[in-house]
Amino acid sequence: MFKHLKEDIACVFERDPAARSTFEILTNYPGVHAIIWHRMNHRLWKANWKWLARTLSTIARWLTGIEIHPGATIGHRFFIDHGMGVVIGETAEVGDDCTLYHGVTLGGTSWNKGKRHPTLGNDVVVGAGAKILGPIHIGNGARIGSNAVVVKPVPVGATVVGIPGRIIQVDANYKKHQKQALEQKIFDAYGMPHDLPDTDPIQYAINNMLDDIDRIDHKIQALCTTIKTFNHDVLPSELESCHIRSSPKKQP
Repeated sequence: MFKHLKEDIACVFERDPAARSTFEILTNYPGVHAIIWHRMNHRLWKANWKWLARTLSTIARWLTGIEIHPGATIGHRFFIDHGMGVVIGETAEVGDDCTLYHGVTLGGTSWNKGKRHPTLGNDVVVGAGAKILGPIHIGNGARIGSNAVVVKPVPVGATVVGIPGRIIQVDANYKKHQKQALEQKIFDAYGMPHDLPDTDPIQYAINNMLDDIDRIDHKIQALCTTIKTFNHDVLPSELESCHIRSSPKKQP
């Protein structure tokens, strides 16, 4: 229990520049209070003291503004920043080194018993107001932008924004970049990486699609030219039409 507490305090110093002392964290951080309550309540839940676990979790919600069902599974070094309005459902699972901001919901989409809440991998950051719904898996190192609504699985290292959530970036080497960000004190504000392009996410996605179409067009033209070179008699009329319309110019 105390080992977990030391890790929880250390991760606050790592991720919140406003933290000045251990005493301040223990007395003024509702996210830390909520996780302390939850670790005790989760043990009671697993020991089949379910009513007591639920009752104590309700008291913790009154005191912290954070609702964590005692059945939820929480990993090491979990940090809830600000915290007010966070809801974590019964079958939710949260990996190690995850960060949630205020107003986040890890919710269910079914009244059926069984697994109905999301699973977060390690190193996941979920921005303020984001909703992750259903028994979906969020890959390691994923970033969920503020107010996003995510109802589909998210791959490793992906950044998701919008309603419904759209993947706008995938960082396969997220571990290295996260380490660099920590060393350089770079803050990925509320799940939005600092190095995202300065453009509308939808336009950014459309521009990438247009780039792909343009590359496919060039490859098809090269293929058609090669076929014509080796065989002049095979379906010349079809080869002549072996060209797709060039993609429209990208919007700035």
